[in-house]
Amino acid sequence: MNKVVILGRLTKDPEVRYTPQNKVVTSFTLAVDRPFLTDGKREADFIPIVVWGKAAELVGNSCAKGHRLLVEGRLQIRNFDAKDGTKHWVTEIISQNIEFIERKEQPKQMADMGNEVPW
Repeated sequence: MNKVVILGRLTKDPEVRYTPQNKVVTSFTLAVDRPFLTDGKREADFIPIVVWGKAAELVGNSCAKGHRLLVEGRLQIRNFDAKDGTKHWVTEIISQNIEFIERKEQPKQMADMGNEVPW
């Protein structure tokens, strides 16, 4: 069984693209805290996520840097040859389910101006 569940925050706004066959795909990276401290500091892993279809559109239109997401999916490892001939390996999660947990808190001055973002 290949199943992964992670909870983390978006490191930047999701990137939405369309394939030549006009399928929508969104990719983003989640910062996921490690459950322990190293030298008194919390560390995180930065995990690439790929989402396809309607969920890709929803994430691309609704999420932004700092939003907290729960992602369920499968781990995929693939490789490719770069133009310079070197082999590269990519490890990513292919999302099968995403839950929006919370948006990043707005700075106090924005909230005071009434610019609340609906979630």
